[in-house]
Amino acid sequence: YRHKICINLLINYSLRKEFFCQSYQWTPWCTPIKVKHGDVSCRTSRGEHYRNVMGTRCKIRCKQGYESQSSEVVCMASKHWSSNYACREIRCPKLNMPVNGGYKCSDGSYFNSRCEFFCSAGFSLKGQTIATCQHSKSWSAGVPICVDMDPPKIKCPNLKDKWAEPGKLTARVTWDTPEGVDTADGILTDVTLKGKPSKSDFPEGLHKMSYTVLDRAGNKGSCRFTVRVRVRRCSPLFAPDNGYMKCDSDGDNYGATCEFTCTGGYELQGSAARVCQSGLTWSGSDTTCAAMNINVGVRTAAALLDQFYEKRRLLIISAPTAANHNYRFQMTNLQHAQCGLDLRHVTVIELVGTYPAQIGRIRHRLLPPALALQIRILLRIPQRSFQMVLVDKQGMDKQRYPFPITSAELFTTIDTFPLRKDEMVLQQEAGQNCQS
Repeated sequence: YRHKICINLLINYSLRKEFFCQSYQWTPWCTPIKVKHGDVSCRTSRGEHYRNVMGTRCKIRCKQGYESQSSEVVCMASKHWSSNYACREIRCPKLNMPVNGGYKCSDGSYFNSRCEFFCSAGFSLKGQTIATCQHSKSWSAGVPICVDMDPPKIKCPNLKDKWAEPGKLTARVTWDTPEGVDTADGILTDVTLKGKPSKSDFPEGLHKMSYTVLDRAGNKGSCRFTVRVRVRRCSPLFAPDNGYMKCDSDGDNYGATCEFTCTGGYELQGSAARVCQSGLTWSGSDTTCAAMNINVGVRTAAALLDQFYEKRRLLIISAPTAANHNYRFQMTNLQHAQCGLDLRHVTVIELVGTYPAQIGRIRHRLLPPALALQIRILLRIPQRSFQMVLVDKQGMDKQRYPFPITSAELFTTIDTFPLRKDEMVLQQEAGQNCQS
């Protein structure tokens, strides 16, 4: 090539500037530019389209997805271009791996590479699922996060109905505490139970229970189950007329025992106690209370009084004649207190007159005169004056009255007897009183 070079010289001795211009015949200076994945356009300072002589300027244009270190390079006196002119593929920064997840890319971190994010089992993706490497060397979306949103799973026990034991209304129920399973990191809190714990005694009925477990992210898993306790029962029993029934446990459940007693003046017939058996039938026979059959044809007073032993109290009223003032007052007073006498199991025996004309009477049943006389002799009751004797159920002479008393005074005395206190409890439970 022919090129004109002008040199500006400073000559010291004359301090004059001289310009020397000279034409040279140039040969190629820098290595010719070859750009892969791009185009190049070169010019010299005078406008010639030279590609590699000194001073040549070349513009570099890369294809889409590629970039050059410099958009323009110059051929230097060192026979090298001023900078690297190669078109290299655009590359985005390396993506961070999401915690508890990962990603897959179509072409690594290069331009137009499509990266798809995913999460480990039990975690859900929050954010964009796909990021693409752009021409600006940035990703189209940020790295998403993997969130534990799946609740843990727990399976409750499946329990069959439990039957209460004999004589009980409860059943002991046992099961194994279930374990929770977390699909994410497997870290769970303690399993909590709502309801009675295993190995507890459960009463009759249906009991709703539940287990709950939390994972580290606060997700809750729960399950429900039921405990049903059944009680075997016999058909219900009822207290006999003129009697009482006292049962233990619940009264009609398997193993329960019911005991029967009759009120004073009535005798128990049938079984005094019955038990609810495993076949759900009652042991023994039906229980009834029959009225006492007093035998007034006995020969001795002792034989007569023995019929009342542990059954009835006796109030023996003796008077010389039916016209006796004290006798009439006492009988009139007691006529209005018959309910209170029956409630306290009191039988009244009247002895009126003197032997052999005396009359003995138990309500409407007459006693032979000889039997009436024996009663007076046995209990040392005078014939010629008014006297009243109170005898308890054990046949003991508890109180004597030489004059009439009111029914209220009589009842107050009887209510202090030890056995009477137990009777009062039974009567209260049965609702027996003189107001009903």
